[in-house]
Amino acid sequence: MDPYITEWLNLILRFAHVVTGTAWIGASFYFVWLDNHLEKPPSWKEEKGIGGDLWAIHGGGFYEIAKYKQAPQQMPKLLHWFKWEAYSTWLTGFVLLSLMFYVGAQTYLIDPSVAELTPSIAISIGLASIIGGWIVYDGLCRTILAKHSLVLGIVLMLLVCTLSYALSETFSARGAFMHVGAVIGTIMAGNVFFTIMPSQRALVKSVEKGEAVDPRWGAKAKLRSTHNTYATLPLIFIMISNHYPMIFNHQYNWAVLMVIFVITAAIRQYFVARHKGNENKMVLLFAGLLTIGLMIAIAPQAMKSSQVEVVELSKVKSIINERCTACHSKANSDQIFTTAQGGVILDTLSDMNRWAPRIQARAIDAKDMPFMNKTKITQQERLYIASWLAQGANIK
Repeated sequence: MDPYITEWLNLILRFAHVVTGTAWIGASFYFVWLDNHLEKPPSWKEEKGIGGDLWAIHGGGFYEIAKYKQAPQQMPKLLHWFKWEAYSTWLTGFVLLSLMFYVGAQTYLIDPSVAELTPSIAISIGLASIIGGWIVYDGLCRTILAKHSLVLGIVLMLLVCTLSYALSETFSARGAFMHVGAVIGTIMAGNVFFTIMPSQRALVKSVEKGEAVDPRWGAKAKLRSTHNTYATLPLIFIMISNHYPMIFNHQYNWAVLMVIFVITAAIRQYFVARHKGNENKMVLLFAGLLTIGLMIAIAPQAMKSSQVEVVELSKVKSIINERCTACHSKANSDQIFTTAQGGVILDTLSDMNRWAPRIQARAIDAKDMPFMNKTKITQQERLYIASWLAQGANIK
């Protein structure tokens, strides 16, 4: 596929994914907040079957919101459903994943230094992990574990940890992270499609027929909705982690991801508890301290510069021209990355000096550049560039 067309498709899909994801996450957060802020209604409302209500002001108007204990006696003519936000987010995300990591499997998904895979095998493993992740999760939620949320949560966390490690030993670092995110996103969308929506349809059908509402439907939907709430922040983090190789390119990236899961789950727990009026600031403090600890634990080790006392600028320029400017030039020669990636241009010594912090972060600390080391930069060349950077990235 023409790289220019691919870039436009990537841009459109990414934009659509962010917009629909914002709508889904916003609705999810709002309804969690809503549930946790309902107050005991007056007696005349309780007689109508209302279990809680609240008043709110927004956009220059007042809103009165009520939630029934089970259901109203008669269904309204117009009932608003919240489903397409979830479906649209998953669909745009899956197409985007396919475009980047399946159509571009040899570029983004396969890392020969991790595992020698053909595109067809790599794609099959990726799809199997997504489908298998949902099947395993859904199966566990149908067992007795569903009645023991803490135990189920621990089991699911261990399974995610195992999956993260397995994928990190199979795909590129980016590919592994994005597929863990794809599994979580599929589980969340699957919860909406296979459990939450059927539960709500059964509820509506019971009311329309004048039948007693089966509380089991509500319990199933509540469990899956709770899981989606706690999975939201880890998923958002994985979505943006693609831009931060210090995270996904770490030697123990799967373990780093698990720590991130704990941090984000703690943050979400704090705000859920806060909505209920019983916040515990120690939870937020724990998340903050764990974040600082993670930052210290994965901080890059300074590269030994091989005691290069006098750095030759001509050699620095030669290395960067040979290893970097294929993708970072005013006129890229790379067939896939036809424009300067991230706006970083390294054609001249002045350009190199200007972008020295980026070179340090990506080529020396994270070793994420050159991308997938497609230009075969050597460790000795990295050390030489590190020496130049350590001496102030001087160009005179």
